[in-house]
Amino acid sequence: CKPVCLMLADESDHETLTAILGPLIAERESMKSSELLLEIGGILRSFKFAFRGTGYDEKLVREVEGLEASGSVYICTLCDATRLEAAQNLVFHSITRSHSENLQRYETWRANPYHESVDELRDRV
Repeated sequence: CKPVCLMLADESDHETLTAILGPLIAERESMKSSELLLEIGGILRSFKFAFRGTGYDEKLVREVEGLEASGSVYICTLCDATRLEAAQNLVFHSITRSHSENLQRYETWRANPYHESVDELRDRV
């Protein structure tokens, strides 16, 4: 996942959004066409969005179960990069888990089958 996915996954960190993504108009147009062109490090890069159902909506999870439940430290539901890592590396990110793994992690978080504390559970998922 590229840092541009922060736009899709998290709207709470406006400074990062502004620094990475630029004007809101460009963001809205990119959502309509599923394509976004950004200049990163002096190189024009094209990003294509593939929208898929992951089994849950992160914003809905935040609303229903609170900010902790959404795993908000991460920039995307398919990437293990944190905001700090993404800010330091604006170009190279990769999808590190599948949609089925993502759903499994969410179900583990939601059900908490081992009755762990929030910190222990966060480490597990």
